[in-house]
Amino acid sequence: MTNAGTQPAEAPLVGDHLAMDLLNTQARENGESVDFWHSGDDVLAWLARCGIVPPAGGETLDKPGLLAQAAALRTLARRLVGQRKQDQPIDPAALNAYLHTYLSAPHLDIDSEGRPVLARAVRADPLASLLGPLAESVAQLLVDGNFALVKQCEHPDCVLWFYDRTKAHKRRWCSMALCGNRYKAAQFRKRSAI
Repeated sequence: MTNAGTQPAEAPLVGDHLAMDLLNTQARENGESVDFWHSGDDVLAWLARCGIVPPAGGETLDKPGLLAQAAALRTLARRLVGQRKQDQPIDPAALNAYLHTYLSAPHLDIDSEGRPVLARAVRADPLASLLGPLAESVAQLLVDGNFALVKQCEHPDCVLWFYDRTKAHKRRWCSMALCGNRYKAAQFRKRSAI
């Protein structure tokens, strides 16, 4: 994922699905577990990279609570995705707890060209408004996802997940630039040494 000896600064967004990117906020580097979230500010920065921003009035956000709840949602998502990938039954109760706190209502707005658009206005507390889209993404994956296309990187040192949206559905790596090239270079070195 990075050059030898350097710590990745932020979680890679290579999952091609928000739920996959959520799982990828924990990774492995040089055989060691890496958690990209050490504080509520880390979670907020990651959410902003994903297009999820705190609602107005979010200045009073409980950042330690955000970190704890986001990490718990990530653990839950990893378990549910893993169970679904292995065709095991899932229990939706814990995910529903996140979904039920994420309240929104239809809202008619006007776009930049003056046309009416229907949007959703979030009516939840700041924590639920941030974690709700993540929970909804996990739920949508569990319901609509083709789990033959939910994959983990094939590089032996990588644990990142992705949703294979390639035309032939033959994607093997979290990123060709990261793991694909590393693997191919290692294979070339093996062949050259013979």
